[in-house]
Amino acid sequence: MTTRRARIAGTGMYVPERVVTNDDLAQLMDTSDAWIRQRSGIVERRFVVPGEQTPADLATRASQEALAVAGLEPGDVDCILLATLSAQHEFPGTSFFLHEQLGVGEIPCVDLRAQCSGFLYALSMADSLVRTARYERVLVVGCEVHSTGVELATRGRDVAVLFGDGAGAVIVEANDDPSDSAAILDVRLHAEGRHARKLWIEAPGASLAKTRVTHEMIDDGRIFPKMDGRFVFKHAVTRMPEVLLETLSGASLKLEDIDLFLFHQANLRINEYISQQLGIPAEKCLNNIDRYGNCSAASIPMLLAEAQRAGRLSPGTVAAMTAFGSGFTWGSAIVRF
Repeated sequence: MTTRRARIAGTGMYVPERVVTNDDLAQLMDTSDAWIRQRSGIVERRFVVPGEQTPADLATRASQEALAVAGLEPGDVDCILLATLSAQHEFPGTSFFLHEQLGVGEIPCVDLRAQCSGFLYALSMADSLVRTARYERVLVVGCEVHSTGVELATRGRDVAVLFGDGAGAVIVEANDDPSDSAAILDVRLHAEGRHARKLWIEAPGASLAKTRVTHEMIDDGRIFPKMDGRFVFKHAVTRMPEVLLETLSGASLKLEDIDLFLFHQANLRINEYISQQLGIPAEKCLNNIDRYGNCSAASIPMLLAEAQRAGRLSPGTVAAMTAFGSGFTWGSAIVRF
């Protein structure tokens, strides 16, 4: 009996048209282009125009491209999994607004909150749903609008300069053709909740006050993300290589068998450190953080879409995707196209 496999049939991405450079941010806070580049490798990022674009708008555009690449219509999708840490509203989830905009039937949709590792968490779940024949096709989306939730002032600069807005999407579908080797080969996921407060937004929250947020919390900046940068960096450069090697072992592959390495785009210095640590050739590593900043759950599917646009996902190409994020969460996936 042949084990059913799941493959990625199409990719898509979308970023807002508004480009925000490091020099633009320097007008809002005590920073500089040189300081941001040296610290993160970021040159510019994309921001929505507040009130004109929502997270679901970005997700819709990315999903439409993924569907077009796969030669599908919205009605061909059986389920939607959307990963985000920047929800469009407190409830319902952003996936419901994407559901509305795509005009799909009464199919299930759900948001996943695994932060920068969210896309890999969603991909793992989509893989399981397809391989167990629960669904034929699952739309997996990562989308973020960070720009309206960071503190664009000197007090918040350590985090604010890192993030951008964007969305990426893939179609995960069944592959029952024995002559087609395209498949999600393995996915490994981990978490360590005791470090949750090292990178988080404290408020608003259901555990806080009667109203979930107070004027004092707003004035104190507790509604903006806070990060222990050194602590996060140390754990990222440890956990990402660990889980990448674990996933390679699960897929019975070696580093040299991988054609493309797609690391989460949190900080170019993290990715350079890991690549050097593992001896990965620079030409095998894709990065777009210089143009888009950290788009959290959208970063890896955006990289995939750019790789497909550039013709780098030809049949037989093996890609490794690895992420680390708030929670702490981390994971890796090996995919053959």
